[in-house]
Amino acid sequence: KKTFAEVQTERLDQAERTVLIKCPSKLNEKKLLQYLSSHGNVKSHFFFENRGISALIEFSEKSSIASLQDAVGIPDVSEHHVVPFKSRLFTFTLKNPVSQRMEETPLHLSPQCHIPVKDLIQKLCLADSISSQMYVLLNEYQLTEENIKLRFLACSLVRDFARAYFPDSTVKPFGSSVNTFGKLGSDVDMFLDFHDTGKHATKMKKGPFEMEYQMKRLPSERLATQRILSVIGDCLDNFGPGCVNVQKILNARCPLVKFSHQPTGFQCDLSVSNSIAIRSSELLYIYGCLDSRVRALVFTVRCWARVHGLTNSAPGTWITNFSLTMMVMFFLQKRSPPIIPTLDQLKELADEKDKHIIGGYDCSFVSDLRKIKPTKNTETLDVLLGEFFEYFGNFDFRKNSINLRKGKEVNKPESSPLYIWNPFEQDLNISKNVNQPQLEKFIAMARESAWILQKEDKTQQMINKEPWGLAALLIPFGKSNSSRMKNRMKGIGSETIKSLLDSLKLNNANSQQKAVGK
Repeated sequence: KKTFAEVQTERLDQAERTVLIKCPSKLNEKKLLQYLSSHGNVKSHFFFENRGISALIEFSEKSSIASLQDAVGIPDVSEHHVVPFKSRLFTFTLKNPVSQRMEETPLHLSPQCHIPVKDLIQKLCLADSISSQMYVLLNEYQLTEENIKLRFLACSLVRDFARAYFPDSTVKPFGSSVNTFGKLGSDVDMFLDFHDTGKHATKMKKGPFEMEYQMKRLPSERLATQRILSVIGDCLDNFGPGCVNVQKILNARCPLVKFSHQPTGFQCDLSVSNSIAIRSSELLYIYGCLDSRVRALVFTVRCWARVHGLTNSAPGTWITNFSLTMMVMFFLQKRSPPIIPTLDQLKELADEKDKHIIGGYDCSFVSDLRKIKPTKNTETLDVLLGEFFEYFGNFDFRKNSINLRKGKEVNKPESSPLYIWNPFEQDLNISKNVNQPQLEKFIAMARESAWILQKEDKTQQMINKEPWGLAALLIPFGKSNSSRMKNRMKGIGSETIKSLLDSLKLNNANSQQKAVGK
């Protein structure tokens, strides 16, 4: 079990030895690899479809890339003038397409997006239990090895630009790309890291004298971040091959640059060192590695929430995927015996190298997975899914908040409809955006889902070839369920219930269409 830092280092090193090649639609794979092997050993490769066929090629040695770059030509400039930046993105063409077409071989293309929900439902109906269904969903939706390599390559290509200004900097992914809960098709969050520069400065202070760099001084860290991102954003926009729709959003709470990276097909968000976000990524990585049920339950609940319109990729008043993930973690901490430890328990296991105080917040927890004792809980995913809906369908949201540090309900410190403590910045509510109607919709859907799982007759539904188990939960609840939905709403206690039910009825057809599309 590798630590989060070990995995990151290994992946970043892999990315530095990798190139991306745009290929003709038909080619001879063996001959392409033979040509590339003349520059060094090809350690791994795969093909994928993104605006045509592309190949990701990982060499064993970084020097192979320099050798390849020396042999590559500059594009013909008769129609357009080119910016002479030599990246690790290449185009491979056939000199004599007609004569070489006879040698083409079929290519295996690695999928870079998950299957539509309607196709997923058909696959789920073939499984033999809800647990099996949940693992099928996980397998279809989780990031593949190839997709992870592509994400780290996108970061590495941006780093090549950053190093023109900041030679010691690195660009690393964070969030869903690295925390084991990423879904195929999700954006890439990346950050520009200068920590290596800080370590270098500390080393220089040893000895009888001090030596330090002369550097530009600015009145605030925020202004420095804005200036850096502004320049890198301009650089990507003006000189970056395949970097399009570059938007500099510098006045946001966390300044960032958004852009589309066409060669890899990712939507990217670039920010500057966000240490607490990195710690959150590592915490989720640890929870995801501790028990296979953790990731299966998170992926299932998030897919369920998207189908029923409880989450949305656009910002708004609905529950975010991060909040949902934290609710699942809290639920797993509350099982008897617990399936995952609380953050305070992970902090107790931390040694000196695990100590992290960031902006006055204690972000310390153990990084070595081997120090964490496995759970003795043996509950199946069938049980856990039903219990999750039962638990939150009856949770006292008016009075209680969700605290992962302690692993127990705590009185709400303020009146937000949904209060989930930020695991590290303990004065922040990560679900502050959620309004009362959205919370009530979540409770109603959870109650309805718990009822379906309790009452269904799996054998009869399989005979009738009807969706059962998880498959039944991934079909939007329609007009036939409206009277039951009213009962689920009883006791939630709000004036917005009637309008919510009406909107559920009106939007049912629309929801079905959207769910299938995603």
